[in-house]
Amino acid sequence: MSEEFKIEIVNPEKSFLTKEDVTEVVVPAFEGEMGILKDHVSIISFLRPGIIIIKSRSGEEKFYVEDGIIEFKNNNLSVLTSSILNLAEIEKSKLQDLIKSAEEESNQSDISDQYKYLVDQKIEVLKTIN
Repeated sequence: MSEEFKIEIVNPEKSFLTKEDVTEVVVPAFEGEMGILKDHVSIISFLRPGIIIIKSRSGEEKFYVEDGIIEFKNNNLSVLTSSILNLAEIEKSKLQDLIKSAEEESNQSDISDQYKYLVDQKIEVLKTIN
């Protein structure tokens, strides 16, 4: 019996990724890191800045997301996000620019506590990638 399920990641520009041989996905949900396997209970959750890890028959892939929504239903995982980067393709200069931009945002005095928390999460994750 197959232990595989389907994932589709969509961002505003296009359908970013579709795979049908996925065995496990780890997502950075607001509730914490969440592992999803075949036949997981149906769920809808928000994403926080972090790394999505996709394990499949063809190997492991990692993607950085800043935000989004996931839905898992009937062994189909949908990820909707406004910003996603493949860690295998990201350049160090792009990473440095993202960190610098996020640090500038974090230091602004007029941001809400919730937004500051998200920006600080973003900085932490980007520094671990770097």
